[in-house]
Amino acid sequence: MDKVKILIVEDEKPIRDLMDIQLRGAGFSCAAAGDGLKAADMIEAQRFDLILLDVMLPGADGFELMEYIRPTGVPVIFITARHEVRDRVRGLRLGADDYIVKPFDTVELLARVETVLRRYRKAESRTEIEGVTIDFDAHAAYKNGKPLDLTAKEFGLLVLFARNRNIALYRETLYERVWEGEYDGDTRTVDLHVQRLRKKLGWEKCLVTVFKVGYRLEASK
Repeated sequence: MDKVKILIVEDEKPIRDLMDIQLRGAGFSCAAAGDGLKAADMIEAQRFDLILLDVMLPGADGFELMEYIRPTGVPVIFITARHEVRDRVRGLRLGADDYIVKPFDTVELLARVETVLRRYRKAESRTEIEGVTIDFDAHAAYKNGKPLDLTAKEFGLLVLFARNRNIALYRETLYERVWEGEYDGDTRTVDLHVQRLRKKLGWEKCLVTVFKVGYRLEASK
């Protein structure tokens, strides 16, 4: 399937560029606008699968732009420093699918993007990375056409690495996302599962250890 195309509407260039790098690294196609009026022109000229929308924008703010976007049916995630409940409620009532408050974690951003895209059935159901095919819907992975015998936790780690390729993930993040519990500082559980996953996939060279952080999947696509 064609790459999912995301429009990033953010007036702060460092944040806009960081989001662009993160999303492209995860396999998405991106375009960006630094103000509301330019974003409106881009939305009129081309089709997007998802819009990440800041609230405080020059030209036209995010709430005003949302009125323009809503008739198109394109899903929207607000990303803003405005954390008051009334702002969140207003954004959601205007039709936004989610609302992320700055500063946000890379893993959280990508997870929320995936969640909204799945809701609209636009997220990829299969992908191939470094010789391994991952079927997200079937919770299965294959290498050279043969199914890999992965435990539920190993598959959970694989999905997390696949959706955050080329991004260093903290052991704490891996544990809390896959084991769904609070990390107690013991690295052995995470390390053991990553070592087993690395061996089963043949990813000794691309699933690398990041000193004092955790792990990163270095993948070309």
